[in-house]
Amino acid sequence: MSMRDLLLFLIVMPGGLIALRHPFVGAMLWTWISMMNPHRLAWGFMYDAPVAAYLGLCTLIGVLLTKEKRPSPFIGAPTVWLAILIGWMCLTTLFAFDPGASFGQLQKVLKIDLMVLITIMLLRTKREMMVFAWVIALSIAFYGVKGGIFTLVTGGGSRVWGPPGSYIFENNALAVALIMTVPLLRFLQTTLMEKWQKYAMTAGMVLCGVSILGSHSRGALLAVSGMLAVLWWRGRNKFMSGLVILGCGALALSMMPERWWERMETIAAPEDRSAQGRINAWMMAYNIARDNFLGGGFSIYNPGVYAAYAPDPTFIVSAHSIYFHMLGEHGFIGLTIYLLFWFSVWRCAGWLRKHGKAQPETMWCAHLGAMVQVSIVGFAIGGAFLSLAYFDLPYNVMALTVAARYWVQSRGWEREPAFEPNGRFMKIPLFFGDRLVPKRPGLGDGKGRHAGREAARAANPGVSG
Repeated sequence: MSMRDLLLFLIVMPGGLIALRHPFVGAMLWTWISMMNPHRLAWGFMYDAPVAAYLGLCTLIGVLLTKEKRPSPFIGAPTVWLAILIGWMCLTTLFAFDPGASFGQLQKVLKIDLMVLITIMLLRTKREMMVFAWVIALSIAFYGVKGGIFTLVTGGGSRVWGPPGSYIFENNALAVALIMTVPLLRFLQTTLMEKWQKYAMTAGMVLCGVSILGSHSRGALLAVSGMLAVLWWRGRNKFMSGLVILGCGALALSMMPERWWERMETIAAPEDRSAQGRINAWMMAYNIARDNFLGGGFSIYNPGVYAAYAPDPTFIVSAHSIYFHMLGEHGFIGLTIYLLFWFSVWRCAGWLRKHGKAQPETMWCAHLGAMVQVSIVGFAIGGAFLSLAYFDLPYNVMALTVAARYWVQSRGWEREPAFEPNGRFMKIPLFFGDRLVPKRPGLGDGKGRHAGREAARAANPGVSG
């Protein structure tokens, strides 16, 4: 038993017990386990331990027992579209080419989607949403910082990979996950107060960028370009921001070895074998959807299906595209629902970006909405070349966006309790054992400290203001 196994065990086991009473803790631990996959970094018994299943079960029990939740997760259009998508995937599984194998994949997808919906029920306050944002961002950024250092040390000669047995194990998938994470890190940076914290976050984002290049992913290069274009377009000083982007980009690219450049030059090469495999899989997905209203189900990447629908039946690869992934497995209707789902998330983030500026208490939501849209652009471009249609991270970003919009619409800052941390570590508040601070009358209702002062005078008429 290694030290890593013991440390992870001491986090997961008590965490599950705490989740029985406070399911929010369980949801955060489950998100951390499912996205970062820390058990895949262990060397002993925890490597294959069902940690996600344990935490998920404890969280479900906690949700049934607690009152610390919303009555329903359906608080916005994206969650409704997600429910419709889930129902459609269940239907296509019943009529799949291979129902048995498809049902196994459906179970994995349903576990992710169910926990996302449960998390939305538990995200009620700004404090909880900020904790969730830190969890999803740092879970992926860990590999970005680690991979960035590795790229710098090796001179970019070797590829950066994610944890084995996870959605982000492949270099391309990790790169797209990091592209989605960098805007979230930028959002979190806007919430920090200390200069050293902001500098540390900048260093983390730079290392994530270096790690993206170190993945040698051609799709990631296109996604980064699209993401930077959105940031430049929305910037106030386009000339200066353009110079900074071009300067940093030129510096980063100048560090990459010749091997990296040779790979990037094959992006538009039709004779590239990887590109040929993708086109073959895309054509197969289109043919399946054209001939089958419900698609072929989750299990279509096998010799029999390729022989019937692919131009080259001997070149068998996965879909390598979130769009053709949905098209081949769930038909044109499934793809349409999927696109409408993400369009609703984009609009939800845009609403936050616009209405979050209305008052100081919600300004953080405006920053969140802007960065979520940048993150979606990165996923939409990078996902066009990867099978990440069911990956946790985008759905967790959706959950955070929906919860934040509901919080703004319901003026959540006026009624949620304030918390006072009992301690700090390096000026970072520790929320373990923190205590509830009753909100003073008048605070948060637009009247501010004046109303609070009047209430104090009424309670103590002999005391001057």
